[in-house]
Amino acid sequence: MGILNYTPNSFFDGGKFNNINNALKQIEIMLTNGADIIDIGAISSKPGSGILSLKEEKERLFPLFTEISKNFSDIIFSLDTFRAEIAKQFVNDFGVSIINDISAGELDSEMFKTIAALKVPYIIMHMQGTPENMQNNPRYNKAIDLEIIEFFAKKIAELKLLGVNDIIIDPGFGFGKTLEHNYQLLNKLESFNIINLPLLVGVSRKSMINKLLDISPNEALNGTTVINTIALQKGANILRVHDVKEASEAIKLIKMMKNS
Repeated sequence: MGILNYTPNSFFDGGKFNNINNALKQIEIMLTNGADIIDIGAISSKPGSGILSLKEEKERLFPLFTEISKNFSDIIFSLDTFRAEIAKQFVNDFGVSIINDISAGELDSEMFKTIAALKVPYIIMHMQGTPENMQNNPRYNKAIDLEIIEFFAKKIAELKLLGVNDIIIDPGFGFGKTLEHNYQLLNKLESFNIINLPLLVGVSRKSMINKLLDISPNEALNGTTVINTIALQKGANILRVHDVKEASEAIKLIKMMKNS
């Protein structure tokens, strides 16, 4: 899953692809480098970031998807949004294939019912708090993997009651988690195999790498690849990344090892 941050303020590439021509070029590059899914978001979720209004999110996405619909066919696009109204419009009007919700329905009470009606795959991510406050002293009452598994069990039960079965889980590295929490989560990542749903991991150039190694996001590709490789060995099915070529290579190497 290649990341396209269509924002001016994302933590790594904010503003780099925040115009239509650059965004279309980056989509082409990611597809050429092996992306199976392109994940597009108009709202930065970096710690402390403000929440874009519904109107602003729609106005930011609409021109981009208008051009995408003219330039790309048979490509799986995922939309990174927590708003049911946005999900509904862009699935119905532009054929978006997947909704990727960082809040797992916590930020919009209509999202679960909307996903059930839309009948598209739905990514639920664990986040403690909101992007504005999630890093303000996050705490867990039990082992982090067990607490997040319980969170997913509750959400999955609610979704299945509504008839939603095509669910992908994302433990939410960096979202309401300290540096230590992130590595505890990575260490126990295979625990999520018990849920028996596809597991998405997104660690690309995040602070769990940068802070530990005392480097900038621009220097974090090697660390990202190391953690992606560990995640693949522990059962990750989808890697959400900025650097598609390197992630594709890691996937090929791990596949070869597992099939040998």
